[in-house]
Amino acid sequence: MHGRDEVAAVARTFNLAADRIEALVTSQKSLLANASHELRSPLARLRLAVEMQELARTEKTRDEIIRNLAELDDIVEEILLKSRLGGERPPPLDQSVDLLALVSEEAAVTGAAVEGDAGIVIGNEKLLRRLIRNLLQNAERHGASPVSVTLGVEGNAAILRVRDHGSGIAPEDRARVFEPFYRPSGRSEADGGWGLGLSLVWEIARLHRGSVTIEDVDGPGVCFRVAIDKGQSGRVL
Repeated sequence: MHGRDEVAAVARTFNLAADRIEALVTSQKSLLANASHELRSPLARLRLAVEMQELARTEKTRDEIIRNLAELDDIVEEILLKSRLGGERPPPLDQSVDLLALVSEEAAVTGAAVEGDAGIVIGNEKLLRRLIRNLLQNAERHGASPVSVTLGVEGNAAILRVRDHGSGIAPEDRARVFEPFYRPSGRSEADGGWGLGLSLVWEIARLHRGSVTIEDVDGPGVCFRVAIDKGQSGRVL
């Protein structure tokens, strides 16, 4: 009986491992398929700009080439980060991070206004910087000025809010904007989707025992609320 129990335990462990591997492979295949589709637009624009530059060198086509190269670089970087975050080994989350300093540095690039303070959190500075940058870039690309960032503390959580004054996000799209490469119905190929930016925000918040949600606002625009556990307790938000 004891021998049979051991065999059954090994079988259960094997099945769990097999299910996990299958889910990982499926996730990676989906990521690759979506990434391939997402890369087509900047590659097509880049090819056209290069052809135009060969015919007549202008500053406009040169800027278009640089812009598309930067977009491709961003997409590839986010694909690699998404793949790493979905791996077996989670990144270290043991650094003391001053959120106000990070937000101030990133907001200086986009011109967003910053107010409040959330103090120090224990986490991964590089990932938290990416979270902040993605939210600000999302506000810049899909929202409208003015963009503001507010920091605060609620219980054991640092709270980060990024607000823009664009056209907002439809209620039916709110739950899906955190999906990789989600494109709302009616949105053209040229307009683009949300790529991996908000998906990475969601995953980075989760890794820091936190969450990201969309809050209702008065007037136009959208407000993303991120709660990050400050690392002083084991409580999950």
